[in-house]
Amino acid sequence: MAVNITIRALHYCFDNSFSMGHIPTKGAAVGVHFLPVSKRRIYAELLANRAFQGSNWNTTVLPDYNGSLIGVSENPVEPVAPVLTAWAAIGNGTRITLDRFHPLSSAIPTGIEIDFPEDATGDVGFQNYGWWGMNVEPQQYNVSFYVQGNYPRNQANTTTFTVSLRSNLTGEVFASSQITNVSVPFIDHVQLSTTLHPNCTAPNSNNTFVVSFDGDAVKGQTYYFSLFSLMPETFMGTPNGLRKDIAEAFYDMNPSFLRFPGGNNLEGFSPQTRWKWNETIGPLIDRPGRPGNWGYYTTQGLGLLEYLEWTEDMNIERVLAVYSGFSLDIWGTSGPSYPLDRMPEILQEALDEIEFCMGNITSTWGSVRASLGHPEPFDIKFVEIGNEDWFSSTYPYRWDFMYNGLKAVYPNITYISTAYNEASASYGYNISIPAGALWDTHHYEEPSFFVTGFDFYDNWQETTNNTGVEVFLGEYSALQIDTPTGVVNFTFPEDTHIMYPRLVSALSEGVYLLGLERNPNVCKLASYAPSLEDLNWYNWTPDMVAFDADPSHTVLSASYWQQWLFAHYRGTQSLPVTNSEGDFNPLFWGATLDEGKNCVYLKVINILGDSIPLTVNIPQPYHSVNGTILTAADLNSYNYIYNQTEVIPKPLNISTPAPAAYGGNASFQWDVPRFSLTVLQFDL
Repeated sequence: MAVNITIRALHYCFDNSFSMGHIPTKGAAVGVHFLPVSKRRIYAELLANRAFQGSNWNTTVLPDYNGSLIGVSENPVEPVAPVLTAWAAIGNGTRITLDRFHPLSSAIPTGIEIDFPEDATGDVGFQNYGWWGMNVEPQQYNVSFYVQGNYPRNQANTTTFTVSLRSNLTGEVFASSQITNVSVPFIDHVQLSTTLHPNCTAPNSNNTFVVSFDGDAVKGQTYYFSLFSLMPETFMGTPNGLRKDIAEAFYDMNPSFLRFPGGNNLEGFSPQTRWKWNETIGPLIDRPGRPGNWGYYTTQGLGLLEYLEWTEDMNIERVLAVYSGFSLDIWGTSGPSYPLDRMPEILQEALDEIEFCMGNITSTWGSVRASLGHPEPFDIKFVEIGNEDWFSSTYPYRWDFMYNGLKAVYPNITYISTAYNEASASYGYNISIPAGALWDTHHYEEPSFFVTGFDFYDNWQETTNNTGVEVFLGEYSALQIDTPTGVVNFTFPEDTHIMYPRLVSALSEGVYLLGLERNPNVCKLASYAPSLEDLNWYNWTPDMVAFDADPSHTVLSASYWQQWLFAHYRGTQSLPVTNSEGDFNPLFWGATLDEGKNCVYLKVINILGDSIPLTVNIPQPYHSVNGTILTAADLNSYNYIYNQTEVIPKPLNISTPAPAAYGGNASFQWDVPRFSLTVLQFDL
């Protein structure tokens, strides 16, 4: 297919005959990168601080000290240590304290002690406020917790536990359930479970989870609790799964892959606190959690198997990142690396992880996966070796060791390098990526960077001498407005930083993606980052999807909808496009063929403040044309809680061409609106 273009009377001509002109592949697959910044709570758990594993903190630059240090922590005595955040006592005299004398397990050593006074009466107990509230609606909520009694205070007693969902404003009870006549053990914990079934929707998300007792029945008694859980219905009903509204937003975007378990999250602030895959599998009582890289403790409830089930539920590919022997420091940049003589243990860890994913049930780790309820292996086509290793000086030997070792055992997997030559100026080395591997590049930039980089991947393999090497745009977003210097300021100054993805973000990112889509022999994968932002607690913006405890507040950004358009109208083959007059900018375009639907998608982005006439010549007959457009009144328009539809795709109202115009070399004419991303669909 060919396309002719002029700026004022834009003239496309593309050849969609199946015998010629096609590039036998499709453009870069749009996927999801799960980067655990800003409390990325796609995990459905509703209780905050459910197992008292750790706490929040932040890092800052302190005078007279080198680099960054922990400045403020919820636990001022021992940073990242357990706290009582999100929990509170109910009833006069009820006492709630942290307890380490009755550990649930070696992984969950801390719980809470609840002491009731001798004169307790009425409704007593304790409550959890959730993640700045919790949504209550008609559905089943699964409740569980562990409890142990005190000897001799609870001797010869049986206990009735009442669990409920209540309004934090009015005290209204939306759902309640009793676990009656429990003989609470003194030596070990017992796990108690029940379900809650609200019959109405709470008017807001300012609600609490309550465990309560009759004060007369528990006066003078003491209980030790640990590892609570309140799970609503999850995406696809998967146990220990994903929050439905957020997962459905990703699913509706039609992604092709998931990159997990994240970027910096993989590396940790030290080798000891990095993401260790084998500590994220199995029963929750055996998952210790860890201090993450973004200022909060992670429970690891969303572990390796849950990531794999996520991809299974969405029927998407897996891009598995494995630890490569490099961790960050608290400053967030270069930290310690494993020396070459210690790399065999890192390689073996990665081999074990891949075997857990792919191994049959007779293999060591495949049998472990089967014992956890998934005997069928997961297919892994992509393995990324590390994350952003341009921060280190050691990646050349670590990449070679890991690549050669993994390739020898799993030759059919495509391996991804997290560095090319970004660090050559700092560390004085170049990295040679073998043919058949991918390079993961990350770009948090200004809009103009993405626009001017439209043709960056044209002839990239030839100009960089990377024959056979392909590209994964693993993280990217428009982070700030255009500035005179073009230098991104990662301190996020208010005058230049973009808080929410704007229309200008979506259009500029779309221009860059068009550049990837028109180079399918080079560009294979692309994923926007970061993906999620809790509006009550964040340390990075902009993000693709913003949310709080109320699902009606989930905001799909302008960049989300740009991703949505590219993913839904991807096509199966890229088509060559020629222009008869003018050149790219301010209009950008790309075409693909969808063989399954027998249609051609023509993506057109206009970054100009005026409409531009468009003429498209199609040498093969088509019987209809329609389209979808993403635009708004202003380049700085964005979606937020109270205006979630400012920038959303809308169907075009295109006048149907006269029947006489159908057929070979027919022309389609249309004015491309200002500041817009349009997908035209020509049905053949």
